[in-house]
Amino acid sequence: MAAQQMNLDVIANNLANVNTAGFKKANVQFQEMMYDTQEAPGASSTDSSTVPTGIQVGYGSKPVATERNFSQGSLQQTGNTYDVAIQGTGFFKLTMPDGTNGYTRDGSFMVNADGQIVTSQGFLVTGAGTIDPKAQNVTIGADGTISATINGTTAKISPITISTFPNPQGLTSMGDNLYTESLASGTAIDGQTPGTNGIGTLQQGYTETSNVSVVEEMVQMIQAQRAYEINSKAIQTSDDMLQMANNMRH
Repeated sequence: MAAQQMNLDVIANNLANVNTAGFKKANVQFQEMMYDTQEAPGASSTDSSTVPTGIQVGYGSKPVATERNFSQGSLQQTGNTYDVAIQGTGFFKLTMPDGTNGYTRDGSFMVNADGQIVTSQGFLVTGAGTIDPKAQNVTIGADGTISATINGTTAKISPITISTFPNPQGLTSMGDNLYTESLASGTAIDGQTPGTNGIGTLQQGYTETSNVSVVEEMVQMIQAQRAYEINSKAIQTSDDMLQMANNMRH
């Protein structure tokens, strides 16, 4: 029952973020718990024979991991100049206020008062150039190149790059659409050009929507609820049987 409660918590979080840009759903992975071996498989039953299966009774299941699903979300057109979506694998690298690195799939960007490309929380997009306040016709290419017209002249600005990880499922979720590197994720490979080495390309004027399917989550929610109910019923039935045995009179 405790395992199914955690399963429901994860499903609820997925549904709560169905409209969160760049959100990646999670799934709970379960594992058997320990067994009570009353008779080991292969134990001797007579001098010349052994039992074929034995007697082992399990003690339920437990959650062992919440696996993040990094499948592609749909691209939604916004028309905003600085909104950028990743089509394919990879993350945007951010510089946090304390100087550490963060990573995100949410490309809902804007320009701050200093001309820096930042997230909606004000976190700096690492490596991206500064946009002149007089700049016009700002374009962000599929390979991350940024160009703008300044005083009638087209200028190139430091591009947006992509970061990848050996094991993205091992990233630490920090909230605010952010991930941080961990021992499980492996060291980030930063500064890659979008569209190279099999990594994703960029789409200006779009954001990536959540990859949560409401229908799938609702089905999983019903399954979790039914599993919880039947486990509860099993416990009640076991208690009733024990009570009947205790009330027996010889």
